Amino acid sequence: MVEPAVVEAKLREGIADIEHLELKDLTGTKDHYDATIVSSAFEGKTRVEQHQLVYGALGDLMTGPVHALALKTFTPSRWAEKKG
Repeated sequence: MVEPAVVEAKLREGIADIEHLELKDLTGTKDHYDATIVSSAFEGKTRVEQHQLVYGALGDLMTGPVHALALKTFTPSRWAEKKG
């Protein structure tokens, strides 16, 4: 188990220029999360590369404390289109 604040802090430390971050504890057990992340760091990267950037930011949390992570990653322009 890992507190949502810890997950959020790791993401903000490890990914530059996060403009929007939503993190939800899906089960109440602090090990299944859903994250929506908007960052210019995702520009020019494939979805797989974007997700690898997120996993890298979380580091060791992904090898135990975080059991499942549903990701939605967006560049600022894609986020604007989605919200548009």
